[in-house]
Amino acid sequence: MKKIFLRLVIPALLFFACNNDENKFDAQGTFEANETIVSSEIPGKLVSFNVQEGQTIPKDSIVGAVDATNLVLQKEQVEASIGSLNQKTADVQPQVKMLQDQLAVQQSQMQNMLHEKARIEKLVKADAATTKQLDDISFQIDAMQKQMDVTKQQMNVQKNNVSTQNRGILSEAQPLQKQAEQLQDQIKRANIINPVNGTILTKYAEPGEVVTAGKALYKIADLSTLNLRAYITGAQLSQVKLNQQVKVMIDEGEKKYKDYQGTITWISDKAEFTPKTIQTKEERANLVYAVKIKVKNDGYLKIGMYGEVVLPPSP
Repeated sequence: MKKIFLRLVIPALLFFACNNDENKFDAQGTFEANETIVSSEIPGKLVSFNVQEGQTIPKDSIVGAVDATNLVLQKEQVEASIGSLNQKTADVQPQVKMLQDQLAVQQSQMQNMLHEKARIEKLVKADAATTKQLDDISFQIDAMQKQMDVTKQQMNVQKNNVSTQNRGILSEAQPLQKQAEQLQDQIKRANIINPVNGTILTKYAEPGEVVTAGKALYKIADLSTLNLRAYITGAQLSQVKLNQQVKVMIDEGEKKYKDYQGTITWISDKAEFTPKTIQTKEERANLVYAVKIKVKNDGYLKIGMYGEVVLPPSP
């Protein structure tokens, strides 16, 4: 009778133990990271590329460079074109200087005429000169004034003509300057700058290779924190909310678990079919909801590792 009892009780205990093990977690998923693929921004030969898989690189560090010699030469050519425009501009000063000298002579002659007119006016009053002499000097003064006005107009016309000509020449400099700035921007992009703090996951290129714009050079991810993408059933939705703290477990040896604290950062608003590699608490559930749980990595967590989630009990 005792043997029969043991045969019945032991399998029952094993059954309940297995069920208890299976029900230790409420959801299951795999760890993933926010991965960034860094690409070349310009085409050319990869003259330097100092990254290795597994290497940790800080943000904004220069990890390599693409040969930008052709771009540098293009920029120098554009700058030379800009410089040549200045040599094409006309210098108005010689022409203006000649007219200014001519005007100075005319002004000196005008002063002499005015002085002579004043002398003749005194003589006319003293009946020592005729009115014809006064009329002649007045006519000469009027003629000289007209010559001076013409000279001044010539100076203004000369200045305006040369200024218009120079503006036309120098207007070509603005698009050339923009072209030089564009080339300088491309030259700066020849440096490969790491965009995030993280660890190199995969390296796709080697120094000396000719790359095209947009070619992937390496993949990097911040492994200090990982996201556990787990799946819950519709019945479990009431147990989860954003920023909620949950328990995350990973295998540590045979039948042992290592516990972590995680924070729910995302809950899908759309149901999907259960992935074949994932088990849910209710294996018969066809539709599940994905959640992301942020977990601080102590160096033990790896991308693709399985994790199990224990949700807080329903209120």
